Amino acid sequence: MKKVFYIVSFLLSLTAFSQNQALFEKANALYNEGKYAEAIDNYKVILDTKNHSADLYFNLANAHYKLNSIAPSIYFYEKALQLAPDDADIKNNLSFAQNMTIDAVDVIPEAGLSKLIKNITNTMSFDNWARMAIGLVFCFVVLFLIYYFAYSTLNKRLTFMGSIASLVLLCISLAFAFHKYNLDKKDNPAIVFAQESKVKSDPNPRSEESFRLHEGTKIQVLETYNDWKKIKLSDGKMGWVNSEDIKLLNDI
Repeated sequence: MKKVFYIVSFLLSLTAFSQNQALFEKANALYNEGKYAEAIDNYKVILDTKNHSADLYFNLANAHYKLNSIAPSIYFYEKALQLAPDDADIKNNLSFAQNMTIDAVDVIPEAGLSKLIKNITNTMSFDNWARMAIGLVFCFVVLFLIYYFAYSTLNKRLTFMGSIASLVLLCISLAFAFHKYNLDKKDNPAIVFAQESKVKSDPNPRSEESFRLHEGTKIQVLETYNDWKKIKLSDGKMGWVNSEDIKLLNDI
């Protein structure tokens, strides 16, 4: 019975893939014909099937960019970049879209030891740091066993030093893995979709207005209170915006 279920699931997945591929090609054809709104509709049908790819988000962003839709174009370029962080075309087009935004938000550069640690941590994903830790555990066990059963003084010395080095590297990789996990957990970016959003000092429509943001600006969401999001800009400014004014990038 399970085999039949797996076969049916496979056939359904194959059919869905074929349909999405046909829709993707149709959307690309509409884009090439300059029918950007129709192309967007077809791309979104694919998204509704929970099919996500960097190419899909990239093409969707390009179509919105052609229609001068600032916020959606930036949003989908950022989504594409999440799946393909080293893609030069995505980065290039994103910079063009960002040039259309109104808000000029400075970036406070990090310096010193914190910047170095963050840069090293971001060289790999949490999963890769975890895999490295597992590999080092294996190395430590093997070297320790060789040390334990070795008869030669030189072999004992070399394997002992190697096992200690593996243990030290294991601790370091675990530290970076947990640091990466915490960084990813805190990273909750969003894009302002409202044409103009009033940022309040408190999560209350009657509270004092701190500043205003415009569509396309990227922010970090720190916490949620009812229908309000506490946000932070790259220049350090913070405040509260209505949840309807922004769209979270980590939402699928």
